[in-house]
Formats: sequence, C-alpha cells, structure tokens
Amino acid sequence: MRAGGRYKRPESILVVVHTRAGEVLMLQRRSPADFWQSVTGSLEQDESPLAAARRELREETGLQLPVIDCHRSNRFSIHPGWRDRYAPGVQENTEHVFRAELAACCEVTLNPAEHRTYRWLPAAEAALLATSATNRDAIRDFVARQA
Repeated sequence: MRAGGRYKRPESILVVVHTRAGEVLMLQRRSPADFWQSVTGSLEQDESPLAAARRELREETGLQLPVIDCHRSNRFSIHPGWRDRYAPGVQENTEHVFRAELAACCEVTLNPAEHRTYRWLPAAEAALLATSATNRDAIRDFVARQA
C-alpha cells in the first residue's frame, strides 16, 4: 500500500520523448537497475491521462513540453513484485501512450529517486533497449517510422 494508506490507481502513462531526427530519450530505473524505459507514471486520483503525462514528464526529466496523445492504450499484467501497491485483486494496468518532440537532444534533470542515468539513442536502438514490450512498440510505431 502507498504512503498515506492509498493504493495506486491501476492506470498509467507512457511518454516517448524524441527529437525530430528520431533520437529517443531512455531512462534507466534505480530498481531494477537493468530496466530502461521512456517517461512513465501512474495517474493520481481524479487526474486525466494528459495531465499525468505532462506532470510525469516534468517530474522525471525537468522538461515542460507539449505532449501529443497517440490514441493508444495498452493493458498488461502488473508485475507480481509491484502488486502490493494496488488494491487487493488488481492484477492489470491500463497504460495511455503519448509522445513529446524536441528539435534536438538536450540535457535533462532526472529525479534521482527514480532514475540512475539517461541516454539519447536512435529509435531502433532505443526500442531494443526498452524493457517493456509496450514501450518498444510505441518507439517503433510513433518514432522509428517517422525518422
């Protein structure tokens, strides 16, 4: 259970941050250390997916950019090690996919509680590095095909 006695809402966002040239920002999680991802995060109570995407982008990278709704939602099983954060019986999460585009790569300010480091990579390499299948698919579908 989360601090304050509240369970996490089983709804999240994924924001693929990329340049016009097709370079993708990948973040390395603190735990597990071999987990690489785009910007992600759970929706707060009464928060819209768009508001969560903007908030998580700012919290995880320091970037304040327009986010574009990719009009894709994914459902997946919550990792068993993380299920205690959710209400009893909750086993699936719904993820809303967004993207944010920059003219060029830039420095970002990581939240050190969540991420160790970051890399800007060509879309094909970023997709291979992404731990989650939904993250890989979003990079391939919304960045690699445009580059």
